[in-house]
Amino acid sequence: MIEETTAGFLARSFSLTAMLHVCIVLVIAVRVIMKRPATGVALSWLFLVTAVPFGGAAIYVLMGERRTGGRRSTELGHMRVHMRQLSEELVREDGAGVDWSRHPPAVAGLDRLGQSIAGTAAISGSAFELLSSPSEILHRIADDIDGARESVLMEFYIWNEGGDTDLVLEALMRAAKRGVVCRVLVDALGGRPWWRGKQPEALKAAGVEVLPALPVGPWRAIFGRTDLRLHRKILVVDSQIGWTGSMNMVDPRYFKKEAGVGEWVDAMVRLEGRAVTLLAATVVGDWAMEVEDQIHTIVSDSKLKAADAKGDTDIQVIASGPGETGDGILLMLLSLINAAKQELILTTPYFVPDESLLRALRGASGRGVTVTLILPEQIDSFLSRHASRTYFDELYEIGVEIRFYRGGLLHTKSITVDGTLSMFGTTNLDMRSLWLNYEVSLFVYGKEFTSALRDLQLTYVEQTDKLDAEAWANRPFRQRFVDNMFRLVSPLL
Repeated sequence: MIEETTAGFLARSFSLTAMLHVCIVLVIAVRVIMKRPATGVALSWLFLVTAVPFGGAAIYVLMGERRTGGRRSTELGHMRVHMRQLSEELVREDGAGVDWSRHPPAVAGLDRLGQSIAGTAAISGSAFELLSSPSEILHRIADDIDGARESVLMEFYIWNEGGDTDLVLEALMRAAKRGVVCRVLVDALGGRPWWRGKQPEALKAAGVEVLPALPVGPWRAIFGRTDLRLHRKILVVDSQIGWTGSMNMVDPRYFKKEAGVGEWVDAMVRLEGRAVTLLAATVVGDWAMEVEDQIHTIVSDSKLKAADAKGDTDIQVIASGPGETGDGILLMLLSLINAAKQELILTTPYFVPDESLLRALRGASGRGVTVTLILPEQIDSFLSRHASRTYFDELYEIGVEIRFYRGGLLHTKSITVDGTLSMFGTTNLDMRSLWLNYEVSLFVYGKEFTSALRDLQLTYVEQTDKLDAEAWANRPFRQRFVDNMFRLVSPLL
């Protein structure tokens, strides 16, 4: 009798649990359908929620939607308006309009697209230096901060203690002590080890304003996703000098040595001229997300002003992320790739493209463009490493040349097109950068910058091995099966 009662109880419990699971799946299915994400993303979420009872639903609640929170959504709206107004003022009042006769017809289209999605136009009047030596980059940044007289604005995804990075820290402390307004924003999750150390407090004690970007915690998870990260790397000094690129505030000799992927290989661009103003506006907007101050108050307190024209490089600054541009950065990348007629060279550490980006690369190669994709031989992301491999067959079979960099973890994010157009910044060719991270990308129009960037890309090529198509096609079934399993969840990476 007791056994029958126990069996009945277990049967009823199982039935109730199964019914609850079905109800949860149906509710989330309706939610996913009404949110209208990309088909691959929707199917991946439905698969996960169905296959992992309750756990899949919990993951969806935490990560399934690009929820930015009420206040952040409002501030992002203000930021879009601010960027559009600033861009229009530069073009209208400061004479920063681009001479389109200098560029291929596709460039004007890219400019219009950037204006419509991010509110920023291409502007003339900038000069650049492209640097790839970590030591030189950190020393030059420290020197620029030592030369600051009014303000230093910084935001980085990661700050890592040790090596030449400490030179930057010391320069910031000296600047603050002599009265320079210094504001530093470091991602709360990307910079977590640094936030737990002593350097943030040392900066604050010296008078530097230091804030974590996008703090994480259970309470914030209720109102917004905790995996939306500030992935930008920007420095602005006295409104006149700007830095951006792929390098975090780290010395590669001291960073993630235990990962076994070699030193990280990066590049940064040092800018002077009008483009610096839009980089400064991006940092100001991000700072406003974390404080109660209005944008105009931050601008006034930081003594910011429009940068003077210097040089003749035409640059479009695209700040992208949830609540800012939607699929804007993806549209810009697709337009850039589709503009290629002879040559397309791409470098990225993480390659997990969506279907449209994959088809754009295949289409470029299929129509006769020489397409070279340069990836690091080893990367620090287990999921991305497996998922990215599943795209190689579709690319090399249509002629895309895939090369693996063996000199460390190649972290530079760059695209050059026909030696005349380029993209350089913080955006990876993966789902996270395209949909979840706050990124900043420079779309640079003209041969001078693109030539310098292409030369850097070719130095990477010299340290690569080409994908052996025959060996790749004959790799073990177990390896192919595991890789393909990760491809199923690649839209969620």
